[in-house]
Amino acid sequence: MATNWQTFPIEFKGGLISNLSPLQQGANAVGSATILQNFEPARSGGYSKVLGYTKATNSIVPGTGRVLGVKVANLGEYIAARSDGASTPKTEYHRSSGGAWSSLGKAALLGGKIRSAEYNFGAGDFVIMVDGSNYPALFNDTANSLSFISSLSDLQGAEQVAVFKTTVFFSKGSNLYFSAPSDSGDFSAANGGGVINVSHDITGLIAFRDQLIIFSRNNIQRLSGTTLADFQLNPITEGIGCLDPDTIQEVGGDIMYMSPDGIRLLGATDRIGDFSLEVASDPIADDVYKFAQSTSNFCSIVIREKAQYRIFGYTQSEQKKVSRGLLVTKFSNQGAANLAWGETSGIKAFVADSKYTEYSETIIFGNEDGYVYKMETGYAFDGEPIEAIYESPYMPISDPQIRKTFYKLTTYIDPKGAFNIDLALKYDFTRSNNQNLIQPAATTITSTGVFAAIYGAVTSIFGTAIYGGELDKVYQNQIIGSGKTISIRIEDNTTNPAFTLDTALLEFTQNDRQ
Repeated sequence: MATNWQTFPIEFKGGLISNLSPLQQGANAVGSATILQNFEPARSGGYSKVLGYTKATNSIVPGTGRVLGVKVANLGEYIAARSDGASTPKTEYHRSSGGAWSSLGKAALLGGKIRSAEYNFGAGDFVIMVDGSNYPALFNDTANSLSFISSLSDLQGAEQVAVFKTTVFFSKGSNLYFSAPSDSGDFSAANGGGVINVSHDITGLIAFRDQLIIFSRNNIQRLSGTTLADFQLNPITEGIGCLDPDTIQEVGGDIMYMSPDGIRLLGATDRIGDFSLEVASDPIADDVYKFAQSTSNFCSIVIREKAQYRIFGYTQSEQKKVSRGLLVTKFSNQGAANLAWGETSGIKAFVADSKYTEYSETIIFGNEDGYVYKMETGYAFDGEPIEAIYESPYMPISDPQIRKTFYKLTTYIDPKGAFNIDLALKYDFTRSNNQNLIQPAATTITSTGVFAAIYGAVTSIFGTAIYGGELDKVYQNQIIGSGKTISIRIEDNTTNPAFTLDTALLEFTQNDRQ
């Protein structure tokens, strides 16, 4: 007997969206998310559960209070700074190669959050760090030594630092100080050093291609040229600026930063002048507004291998498990339309840094507990479960006025090992406060993680209990219920290995119009 079952495919893509009405999103953005917590839109397709973090070293950075700065030096080496805890506190810098922290030296005063830049002008690897109170600190990675740049008294209290071409730039208020070429300690005009007043307090610096981008709260300028003889300062926009220097990152061939109207791409700003037609965070405008209002402390990192930008909000009194962040994956080099968003929960970061070192990427962060953590490692948040939630919009399938009866849900999932995922279905725009519509009980999608030997496979190892290639990535669940619209919720709150949601297929029959 012929069946009248129909199939509705759901490709997991589009990321988190919160600027559409429920019916618009369910009809026009199938596979997008109304909740996408601790899932990341993957460049290879689907939504992947985020990886965890572990302690970079089991030793606490000596001192008290928040970790004020972290920096990835060479492979397996970290720099961190914290108050020394004295009655007249000072910022103390430390270094670790994965074990105990050793002191590099102290500044004269206790400064604020530390920002850094690195360079190699031919005499070794150096890191320059500023904290808004002291003279810039200079770490010689080759000699493993720390000194302070005090050759120019105006540099005390420098707030931002960037290296452009072979020149080091420091900002303090509206002044931009720059060194002589290839010498971070020489600011004499005779050798090419100097100062430029940009007329607005500087809120961020970043070198991008052949220009130094200079942010203030209400405008953005660019400095081009190579030396004092040909430096030129030109405006990019007079209508929009950057609120926080720690949100500025280069990702996927563009610059991303937090502006008064959301998270923006500099490329879009440069093309459209003062208009905010391509605010990158428009699809999650409400979420970004709430996120920006929740705190005044932010930090950000880039995961280059994923073309991903992450921004974290920090409130010291919050527990780690409720600390929020946003992430976005860039799928091409141009335009906000090629971005997909998600959220993080459980990563509490006051300062962070990321760097490629010898073909691998290292991402670290710190907060008030004194540890430095390494991101993108393992499947837990320092031993705690990662709560990952995907919830789809309410999808009308075809006609939002016709009731459908659902029978089967087939999910295509790429697992890294054993997992147990909770699966729930909701019908007819029902939320938890609606007690009138009976909803089906949640079920579980289970993968044992058992593999079978495949002759010739490089992963096949004789004599092991689990080996070879994976047999099954298709999971079928019989479902019940009917409704005019349907939403899918998938949740995992474990330390099990990560997995990727690829596609789902709903099988249903369509009832007569009433």
